[in-house]
Amino acid sequence: MRARPVLMLYCQHSLGMGHLVRSFALAQSLARAFRVLFINGGPLPRGLRPPDAVELVDLPPLGMGEDSQLISRDPRYTVAEAKALRRHRLLQLLGLHRPAVLLIELFPFGRKKFAYELLPLLEGARALDARRPLVFCSLRDILVGSRRDQQRHDDRAARTVNRHFDAVLVHADPRFARLEETFHPSIALQAPVLHTGFVSLDATPVQATCQGGGVLVSAGGGIVGMPLFLAALGAQPVLWREDRLPMTLVAGPFLPGPDWERLQALAAGREGLTLLRCVSDMRSELARHALSVSQCGYNTTMDLLACATRALVVPYAAGREDEQRNRAHRLEDLGLIRTLDPQRLDSGVLLGAIRALRGFSPRRCALDTDGARHTTELIAHWSRAERPEAGAARGAFAP
Repeated sequence: MRARPVLMLYCQHSLGMGHLVRSFALAQSLARAFRVLFINGGPLPRGLRPPDAVELVDLPPLGMGEDSQLISRDPRYTVAEAKALRRHRLLQLLGLHRPAVLLIELFPFGRKKFAYELLPLLEGARALDARRPLVFCSLRDILVGSRRDQQRHDDRAARTVNRHFDAVLVHADPRFARLEETFHPSIALQAPVLHTGFVSLDATPVQATCQGGGVLVSAGGGIVGMPLFLAALGAQPVLWREDRLPMTLVAGPFLPGPDWERLQALAAGREGLTLLRCVSDMRSELARHALSVSQCGYNTTMDLLACATRALVVPYAAGREDEQRNRAHRLEDLGLIRTLDPQRLDSGVLLGAIRALRGFSPRRCALDTDGARHTTELIAHWSRAERPEAGAARGAFAP
């Protein structure tokens, strides 16, 4: 039996867990055609496991601190020590496995602080000459577009793509978002840009049961969810007393410990309120509730669309983060969700928005959410071909 070709998938999650969840979904699909080595650069959140058919390689975990600087997530290593170990390990894996495909999540469109290890990896792959792997970038639907040095950032990314990457895979339905809408380099991209459709662990729609009714409040991994949680807890007593509407609040595995303790103290003894640290299956939880209040990350969006939930989103928009706000407005324009401006978030405004949500009927979602399968078919085709022409590959998945 012929051995499957090796695919190395590099994923660095630094704030939440959206990048990791999406990359796990891709890895699960890719494992049907490849031996997948999943290179994980951050701590695994509690309760989240890689797909069974995927080989997990953990690097010394790094993350981002409140000052946007790298911090070590392993007390055994300083940042400098972790960086050196990671760079060495990546080059070691490249030399040991000689992968047919190298799939890098987000970089060079983001993760600039990890260029110290990714550029040597890409140069190492390039140096393999005839045996070099195909190199793809795995990219979400919408990029952050409000950096102070945005033009320089976009131009740097374009130069890196042109030197090292065979294609850019944008995990979005092109009718919803295209790369050129949030990426504006003055240097033309030479690699093809292929829109794969959205990536979801399961593209099958979920039948809502609403057995318990009520409202489900969540914020992805939870690391930036505290303002939403506090507003929800402020609205909860009125929703229960006057509307008999129960609330389940899922804090998320990355909510800081002191914040979790504060939520527990605030929730103690309340009727009509269930407080959970995390859940293993958010879609099943959504299907059991009539309403959802959440942020608007990529994976949360996929869950909401799969469940056709009456959803209110409060996009995370701190600092220059505009990705979730952009996504939320597009979804609202399609009649799929309702939004609440995070600058208006307080208990009274949220209370009114939740009550109004009960009269909302979301439209049927017609977006392509089978991006994991499309991505697998595309990469498998390229890995079998003799470096096909970019135009031929583009025609298979982009209009």
